[in-house]
Amino acid sequence: MSKTRIYELAKELGVSNKDLMGKLQGMGVEVSSHMGVLDANIVEKVKGLYRPKVEAVEKEIVKKGNVDSKNTQAKHEKSDKPFHKKDESKKEVIKKEENKNEPNKKEPNKNEAVKTNVEKKSGAPKPKSGGNKKDDKNKKGNKKDQKVRENPMERRRREREEEAALMAELEALEAAERAANPNPVMKTIPETITVKDLAEVIGKKGSDLVMNLMKKGKMLTINALLDFDTAATIAQEYNVILEKEEEKDIMETVFAEEVEDDSVLEERPPVVVVMGHVDHGKTSLLDAIRHSSVTKGEAGGITQHIGAYTVQIGGKPITFLDTPGHEAFTAMRMRGAQITDIAILVVAADDGVMPQTVEAINHAKAAGVEIIVAINKMDKPSANPDRVKQELTEFQLLAEDWGGETICVPVSAISQEGIDTLLEMITLVAEMKELRANPNKNARGVIIEAQLDKGRGPVATVLVQSGTLQVGDPIVAGSAYGKIRAMTDDKGRRVKKAGPSTPVEILGLSEVPTAGDGFYVAESDKQARQVAESIIARNRENLIKDTPQKVSLDDLFSQIQSGNMKELNIVVKADVQGSVEAVRQSLERLTNEEVRVRIIHGGVGAITESDVMLASASNAIIIGFNVRPEPAAKAFADEEKVDVRLYRVIYNAIEDVTAAMKGMLDPVFEEKVLGHAEIRQLFKASGVGTIAGSYVKDGKFVRNCQVRILRDNIVIFEGDLESLKRFKDDVKEVAAGYECGLVFKKFNDLKEGDWVEAFTMVEVPR
Repeated sequence: MSKTRIYELAKELGVSNKDLMGKLQGMGVEVSSHMGVLDANIVEKVKGLYRPKVEAVEKEIVKKGNVDSKNTQAKHEKSDKPFHKKDESKKEVIKKEENKNEPNKKEPNKNEAVKTNVEKKSGAPKPKSGGNKKDDKNKKGNKKDQKVRENPMERRRREREEEAALMAELEALEAAERAANPNPVMKTIPETITVKDLAEVIGKKGSDLVMNLMKKGKMLTINALLDFDTAATIAQEYNVILEKEEEKDIMETVFAEEVEDDSVLEERPPVVVVMGHVDHGKTSLLDAIRHSSVTKGEAGGITQHIGAYTVQIGGKPITFLDTPGHEAFTAMRMRGAQITDIAILVVAADDGVMPQTVEAINHAKAAGVEIIVAINKMDKPSANPDRVKQELTEFQLLAEDWGGETICVPVSAISQEGIDTLLEMITLVAEMKELRANPNKNARGVIIEAQLDKGRGPVATVLVQSGTLQVGDPIVAGSAYGKIRAMTDDKGRRVKKAGPSTPVEILGLSEVPTAGDGFYVAESDKQARQVAESIIARNRENLIKDTPQKVSLDDLFSQIQSGNMKELNIVVKADVQGSVEAVRQSLERLTNEEVRVRIIHGGVGAITESDVMLASASNAIIIGFNVRPEPAAKAFADEEKVDVRLYRVIYNAIEDVTAAMKGMLDPVFEEKVLGHAEIRQLFKASGVGTIAGSYVKDGKFVRNCQVRILRDNIVIFEGDLESLKRFKDDVKEVAAGYECGLVFKKFNDLKEGDWVEAFTMVEVPR
């Protein structure tokens, strides 16, 4: 079937390309430029719109016989073009013809032809002429010519009628199509839907749907949202019945735990956590296992944040998590216990069970983790493994060689003693637990660690618990989301995918996630963003609910209270997210009945001007852990008088905050007796009340001191001394052996012989 270009059809019909393209768009035909092609049926419909106009003009002109066929065709081609610019010249021609006193009798037909042609072009009423018979004849002839000419209003009305007829024809075609398919199609849509998505649901083009909405008086774009009722009404016209889908919480949809068939589960490596007291050799033991030095790079020989490593034992991988033994890192160790299968409890043979060891035991038991005890530092002369086993019995951990079920392995990280035996025990326990997971699904797991890298952006260390994580997956990690751009394993090698129990470092998140949050692979980038936004909204609601007070510039330094409780606001910045949590928990633990420690912000990275501004507005101090302030932030902090403290060891931070809190505690006051006086005579004074003429027995009385009045050694009044006079003059103090006049605040029930005791409250240093 031949096709015609738009500019060719416009040339054939004698109209401009722009007019023809507008006509086609009004018919619902998509056109992009004048070079577009049209099907034969569309061409016939367009010609049908223009054909009545051509035939009517030609018939009238043939009847008049005033012009030949060529002129008729030329004038028709120009009939739709603007003609207002020529009105003045046409009027001048008419004036010249009318101003001739004696028209040329030899050329009457020529003059009439000129007038007729001018009138046809102008479409304006003919000016009156002074009773010329030829003009009268022209008037009679022009009545018929006016039928041929159309004014713009009539032409637009006729075009609207033609377009309406065309739309009716299209509707008839759609009705016929619906009649051919009498059974409606059932579809489900959400509460709101865009015009574009609705067009996909009903199987139509978005432009057709937009035209339909415009016809109904709804001027909407293709991305506009429609409510369910409007969408259902539109869909009925296309023989589609819509139903509202059940509203499901998108977070529940993504986070829902699937009940998996045993047939799809495959064996996975065990995840082992190393726990124990500070300096009992956890990192050194793990270093001995994986033959690399970790301890040397840590500040003070203490592991500051979690590391995850994979070790091959007999051809089978084992994933190790190294949690710090420091008491301040309780939250990190709890998180490590909850994501692992086996816990290695490291106890120094020369030190025994310590407070953090007990804490580690409790966390492992609460998480239901199998415990293997590694009695470390067996190379030391003072090593006593039996003492360790004895102390462990107090916590229901009875060694196997003592008749219990707890595996105890004497090891030495220095001499490598017992390392192979420990690894064999880990493999044995893992086989007994039958650890399995489904690798053939969307991955989910836990964020082990997260930090902000200057060159790579947000970086997160994740542990895959089920499924397979691949590069390019849309991922949700707490309030962060994104698409995985790259993955590296614990040895720094680029990998394309990671299966269950595999730790990897990922790039591509929108922000630094919180360590300990779960991560989930979503179906699409859009769903990942929606889930993250839902989590942010939920966290904001919880924050508003849990934080009734608001920090504002109006009540900056005077109204930061919670009831009668003072608050110490702190901004915490650290090098990794796990350290932020540890510092937060350690500082919040310092809260007591009188001072509440409130961490108003915690983040990863250097201390910025934004942090200083927040601290200044909230009357807070800034604590930096393994980070430094930016130069601009340091200058801003000096200008705003914001206290910025930098630490590498967390104990120093705790000590400084404790000292700051002592300065904030309500001081302890102690009563100090100033002196005693005896009331010997009473005087009445108008406007003053009763004046007690007294004699100071000992000590002294000072202005504005506190007093108590005793009668028969019973206190009858305790309050403030309002006035201290001597010979009608106010004085600052009266020493022992002198007389004075005393006036008490709001108390006049005095008697001669009463004793007055003056005292003051003195602050006692804490």
